[in-house]
Amino acid sequence: MNNEAETMPSMKDSDTKKNETIQKENGNMPKKENFFGETLKFIVISLIIVVPFRYFIAQPFIVSGASMDPTFEDGEYLIVDQLSYHFEEPARGDVIIFKYPKDPSKYFIKRVIGLPNETVIINGESVSITETDGKTVLLNEPYVANNINISFEKKLNADEYFVMGDNRPASSDSRIWGPLPKENIIGRPLLRLLPVTRINLFPGVSQESSKK
Repeated sequence: MNNEAETMPSMKDSDTKKNETIQKENGNMPKKENFFGETLKFIVISLIIVVPFRYFIAQPFIVSGASMDPTFEDGEYLIVDQLSYHFEEPARGDVIIFKYPKDPSKYFIKRVIGLPNETVIINGESVSITETDGKTVLLNEPYVANNINISFEKKLNADEYFVMGDNRPASSDSRIWGPLPKENIIGRPLLRLLPVTRINLFPGVSQESSKK
């Protein structure tokens, strides 16, 4: 009888072990809850940071087509600055990304040629601008590798821009579908990420100069 008493666990010992097991299991629960809570918190914080950045500050675009050759080639991956034009106006020579006026679900990339209230005059391969003060200047366009001979003239209204592709024969632009409303402008290229051989900051920036 004594041996049995010594080898068999008492009810008290058994209850103690059960309690210990329960305490250990219960002790793990807060850790699991903390893990899921921290994960959820991380996701929420990430969304708060990433989503506004993605839609209001910068977002990626892929160049499609040859209208901006050789400045931008088909398939290049760009990060577009969507913030700057909230604080400054697009300038002549800027490369911009915008919603196509005839179909806002499509995005185009072109270069700004004419500014609001100016008159754009194309004579053969030369582009002249009559500025708001009445002065006419002939543009120097070193970024144009391929040109086309046409005669064209367009007076812009307030909040309208005249845009063209650097590859003039292959570009659908303001010569065809008219001026670009300011409200359609999304931003400008901030960074070219791909291809890696052409990575650079502010791609397409030109030291465009004009001469009388």
